[in-house]
Amino acid sequence: MRLSPDEVIFWQNGFFKLNATIVWTWVLMLILVLGSRLVTRRLSSAVHIPRWQNILEIIVLGILQQLKEVGLKHPEKHIGFLGTLFLFIAIASLCTIFPIYEPPTGSLSTTAALAISVFIASPMFGIREQGFVGYLKTYLEPTPLMLPFNLIGEVSRTLAMAIRLFGNMMSGTMILAILLAITPLIFPIVMSLLGLLTGMVQAYIFSIISTVYIAAAMQSSEG
Repeated sequence: MRLSPDEVIFWQNGFFKLNATIVWTWVLMLILVLGSRLVTRRLSSAVHIPRWQNILEIIVLGILQQLKEVGLKHPEKHIGFLGTLFLFIAIASLCTIFPIYEPPTGSLSTTAALAISVFIASPMFGIREQGFVGYLKTYLEPTPLMLPFNLIGEVSRTLAMAIRLFGNMMSGTMILAILLAITPLIFPIVMSLLGLLTGMVQAYIFSIISTVYIAAAMQSSEG
């Protein structure tokens, strides 16, 4: 039983490896790019719009409202980044219905990359709203003595996000593999559906936590 898709090596030349994590990550990226192109190529601003566009607008408005309720007063500025995070993790979970597929989110390298993206994006959004000096002052609140603790908190929450997502996705895959080996009939199908639901929940949680961090980084300017 494999603990991670990193263990599936398709090609290797010395230090360089092409494993399942890299392959399926690029496949998911291709799906996102082509899917977004197909969905948005015929958008209309007329009074009567296609039904699929109407559904798409309802979904986007729902996401914007959710981001606003979490703490972002101008969620339209961040939906591109946060929405991409959600879609990547969600589609990575949905594709587990295919037998040969292994979710790249089952690799610590992938979840760490997602968490580092949030780690970098949070101060970028904060600096854009407050200015460089204004954002740095937030690390000195409520007193300058809190500077080292605030810096440690930034790093530790990034590590926590990566490990949380990795652990949840890997454990779900392992449980499903065990059940397939023990009871290869109806029960694994139910667990597969449960795994899909769990993956969607994890995508939602990761996106919401990212939203909270970005909102915290912009708190002074939006408060």
